[in-house]
Amino acid sequence: MPRAMFEYTKTILKKVSFNAELFCKELEKAVDRLLPYEVEELVIWLRQYTANKPELHMCMAVVKK
Repeated sequence: MPRAMFEYTKTILKKVSFNAELFCKELEKAVDRLLPYEVEELVIWLRQYTANKPELHMCMAVVKK
């Protein structure tokens, strides 16, 4: 089940990536809900996903707590 949550989180983040504020909000929720090793995986995925989306780079601060 936790793996499903990780995949669901990525899906949601992709869908709201048009709006940086929504993206940050959903990212905060994800960090609270995912397991620590999944958050680490999410950070790796985020670096790749936001590489060509500079408007979302500010949201990386959420995972650097």
